[in-house]
Amino acid sequence: MSSSAIEMSTSSLGPMMKRRGLVHWLRSYALLVEWEARSLRLLLPLAIVAQILLGAGLAIGFGFLMGEIPTIEAQFLATGVTVISMITVGLVLVPQIVSQRKYAGIYDYMWSLPVPRTSSVAASLTVNSFIALPGMVLALLVASWRFDLSLQISPLVVPAALLTLVSAASVGFALAHAISNPLLTNLVTNVLLFVILLYSPINFPPDRLPGWLASLHHGLPFQHAANVMRAGLTEGLATHAGESFAILAGWAAAAWIITAWVVGRRP
Repeated sequence: MSSSAIEMSTSSLGPMMKRRGLVHWLRSYALLVEWEARSLRLLLPLAIVAQILLGAGLAIGFGFLMGEIPTIEAQFLATGVTVISMITVGLVLVPQIVSQRKYAGIYDYMWSLPVPRTSSVAASLTVNSFIALPGMVLALLVASWRFDLSLQISPLVVPAALLTLVSAASVGFALAHAISNPLLTNLVTNVLLFVILLYSPINFPPDRLPGWLASLHHGLPFQHAANVMRAGLTEGLATHAGESFAILAGWAAAAWIITAWVVGRRP
């Protein structure tokens, strides 16, 4: 963290000492979003480029691997790489950023600020979700071009994308806060990356998995993130979208509860 960022945070947040209520929370949130953006100003461009390369690369690379495929499978793949681009930010990048800050002692400084801790977490979620948006959009455009698809985009895609981003980042925050060892956090996120890419029904229907694994994924968020995005991008491909929205929201709520409990225990 730069000295200018510390000075900006201290001078801006200091006058809000002992304030309460919604206005104070919103003011704290706005200032912390600015603080997050400044503290990540060197990482943000690289992270956005990495997400763009990941999303577009998956669309092109899977196209080379699978060759000419039927339209339905192409729709699964096009929407799937979009989802992967979004959830890898929340489940991989977010925990690693939190772990690095914990290791560097930055979190001790953040908790000493006269702001609600929930506003700090919400600001981090906002900035890190922003990283995923360019990769998501470009992945969808490249995949549509690569497989010559005409997607049926509906207004449902907006809440689907927001819920996917928020639930993934929330789970990532919960992991980073619940696991005290940064090295263990990095190991867990790397394992999750392989699970997402290779063993999750995101780019393909869940009925292709063994029965026990398909049943397991029915309770995990990955399949449901892909399902709600397909509900907003295609017609007739998504099933039981309402159930998927509910399960994703449940994961986000549970992650926030865990994060609030861990953060609240800190002095």
